Amino acid sequence: MKNILFICTGNSARSIIAESIINHKYSQFYKSYSAGSNPAGQINVWIKKFLEEKKKYNLNNYFSKNFEIFLDKKINFYQVITVCNNANNEVCPIWPEKKKILHWDIDDPVSQIKNEKDEEKAFLVINRTFNTIEDKINLWIKNEK
Repeated sequence: MKNILFICTGNSARSIIAESIINHKYSQFYKSYSAGSNPAGQINVWIKKFLEEKKKYNLNNYFSKNFEIFLDKKINFYQVITVCNNANNEVCPIWPEKKKILHWDIDDPVSQIKNEKDEEKAFLVINRTFNTIEDKINLWIKNEK
């Protein structure tokens, strides 16, 4: 089992999406975690609703947390993937093996939906982000073989 850590700034959307995709689609090969450099403290409401209702993902054990909790743990990460520019710049000097760090620059869906009241509009934005992350994960896994 290979451990993967996804990091973004708030750990409320992109990294949570990536973590959930790995854990729900590829759990036979990978165990995924997520964290933030400046965590929001909770998963974005629209993101959580989308993943639970549209994707039928169980997010009971998912929460927003700081990546520093993983620095002291004895988890050996096969790969650390940053999913936003801010986290990439903040994590690289801290993480021990730069060769294990990948960066995917993915637009922040939360900034696009933060004042959205219409579920359908919010879900369109989130679905685009979900598909982008899923495509990157699928390509990454394909190249791992």
